[in-house]
Amino acid sequence: MVDEREIWACANLLLRQHGDDAWFVASQRADELLAQGDMNGHRAFVRILARIRELEAETPSGRVH
Repeated sequence: MVDEREIWACANLLLRQHGDDAWFVASQRADELLAQGDMNGHRAFVRILARIRELEAETPSGRVH
């Protein structure tokens, strides 16, 4: 099982790499892993997706002065 620190790190990395599309990238990867039968990988990406949503909820939209 992937520890919580790694889940947060992956969520942050996806946000840096993909910006507003990070949730979509994580969702696609979770679906791919599920289709391949990799349940551990699928569960990890579902957790990453949840952390991305948490981080997006905390980040103000628009320009910050």
